[in-house]
Amino acid sequence: MSIDQILKNIYPLPDTSQILLENCFNEVAYTKGQILLRPQKIETSVYFIKKGMVRAYEQSVDQEITFWFGKEGDPVISMKSYIQNERGYEYVSLLENTAFYKIDAKSLQDLYLQDLHISNWGRKLAEQELLKTEERLISRQVRSASDRYKDLMRDQPDLIRRVPLGFIASYLGITQVSLSRIRAEIK
Repeated sequence: MSIDQILKNIYPLPDTSQILLENCFNEVAYTKGQILLRPQKIETSVYFIKKGMVRAYEQSVDQEITFWFGKEGDPVISMKSYIQNERGYEYVSLLENTAFYKIDAKSLQDLYLQDLHISNWGRKLAEQELLKTEERLISRQVRSASDRYKDLMRDQPDLIRRVPLGFIASYLGITQVSLSRIRAEIK
C-alpha cells in the first residue's frame, strides 16, 4: 500500500500538505520475528504498514496476551509515547517480513504546528484509533468468544489465514483448545 493511499484513507489533505507530510516518511523493512516496539521505552517513531503483519501484546509472568493485529495500511504507534511522551507498555512484533513507512514523532508534532490540514489529519488519526480501541473493548466485554471469532472471520478473513491460531485465541481471550472447539462448531 502506498503512503499516499494510507494518508488519504485517514483524512484527505490538500496537495501541498500531502506532499509536505509524505516527504517526512522513510521506508524501512524488518524480518519476521523482530520486535518493533518494546515496553518501558519512549517510542520516537510512528509507523504505517506498507506490507506485512504485526501483533501487539502484553507480557505477563506466564503468558503473552495479544490485544491487536496490524496489517497493510494500519498505523503502529505507542499511544502513550505519541500522546504523552512517556514509556509505552506494549510489545509489537512482526508476524511476517514487514515494510513500513516511518516518521519521527517529533517531526510529525512539528508539522501539526505548521499546517492546520496536517493537524486535522493527526486528529482524525487519533480519533480513528480511539474508535477501534473502543470497539475491541466493548466486543471483548459483551460478545461471546464464538461471536467475536465469527466477527473476525467476517471483518478480517485475511487475519485467520495469516496469524497463528494461538495468537488469535489470545486476542479473543480464550485458550487454543476453546478456539478449536469454536472452529469445529462453525464448520
